[in-house]
Amino acid sequence: MNYTPRLLGISGALRKASSNTMLVHEAARAFGHCQLTVADIRFPLYDRDLEDAEGIPPAVRTLVEQARAADAIVISTPEYNKNLPGVLKNALDWFSRDDITAMRDVPLAIVSSAAGRAGGERSQFSLRHCLVPFRPRVLQGPEVMIAGAAKAFDENGRLTDPRSFELLQQLMGQLRQEMALAA
Repeated sequence: MNYTPRLLGISGALRKASSNTMLVHEAARAFGHCQLTVADIRFPLYDRDLEDAEGIPPAVRTLVEQARAADAIVISTPEYNKNLPGVLKNALDWFSRDDITAMRDVPLAIVSSAAGRAGGERSQFSLRHCLVPFRPRVLQGPEVMIAGAAKAFDENGRLTDPRSFELLQQLMGQLRQEMALAA
């Protein structure tokens, strides 16, 4: 019986036609045979009073369970004002209130797509910093940063630059190797 690896994809953008959501799907394609789950991070803004009154939102618990079940995680982050987007930071803040250990030692790849010429370089740096308390096994490279996001994908959501997809394949191959080491 062949095992199907479980890949959790998290897009740091909520827009339906987000290039980062497309990049999560491209990462899964580059990863190869897997069961992709794309997380929904539409959470209320973190507020301790809300948590005290209502508890952890069910959507947050779902994300934590998805991370716990994942063999590997890929996070794609846009860059907003030279940093990771608030919605992604908010998701991490809520996640930490439920089970900060759910990502511990899980292989994790970071990719980004942004309108600017750096392709999300600063947001990747910020995200790496924000992930420290969770202690996943964050891959160091190759770095995949897709610049000029509006023109980087075709009408089917596929990367148009072969070199970009090649780097993504290398990163996802590395993620697959890390996943095998963790097993």
